[in-house]
Amino acid sequence: MDAVLVIACGALAHDLVRVKNLNRWDHMEIQCLPAELHNEPQKIPEAVRLKIRENKGKYRDILIGYSDCGTGGLLDVVIEQEGVERLPGAHCYEMFAGDIGFSQLHESEPGTFYLTDFLARHFDRLVIKGLGLDRFPELKEVYFTHYKKLVYLAQLDDDEIDQKAREAAEFLNLEYLRIDTGDRFLESALSVKIGTARVD
Repeated sequence: MDAVLVIACGALAHDLVRVKNLNRWDHMEIQCLPAELHNEPQKIPEAVRLKIRENKGKYRDILIGYSDCGTGGLLDVVIEQEGVERLPGAHCYEMFAGDIGFSQLHESEPGTFYLTDFLARHFDRLVIKGLGLDRFPELKEVYFTHYKKLVYLAQLDDDEIDQKAREAAEFLNLEYLRIDTGDRFLESALSVKIGTARVD
């Protein structure tokens, strides 16, 4: 029972697999819950609890690849009750930008909407359709009236994803900023439980 299980948000699936493969963490296994749960965050804690209980006793450790994700602290309650740990950070954006980097971004402009590679790729499905903006376009003004900037935290150097992020900023009428974060902070957080981080 040497394997470590990471129960994660589907939005992190590709990033987790990439970091696992780069580090050759063969003892790391990944199970993901649907990213759409972010549109109903009240369902996240019990969905995570169920997944933990399905896997208890099968792994050396279970690590939760979620941030608070809008659960108002309820996810941390479940994690404490179930005796597991989660990756650090109040938002998944901190997993990519680091806590200091994210704090600086937030302080410089609180009215910032953030995208990761996953959210940029699936902006239409998760944001436009997920929030009903395709059916009720007037809601865009309601939801985003206090936003001024869109920051794309890029894990990959991919022109196609960058273009999608720019289109998202244009759709929301927000100033666009791209920051190349890579996976180093996510990798560092994982390495505490999974193994030793690579040295580039």
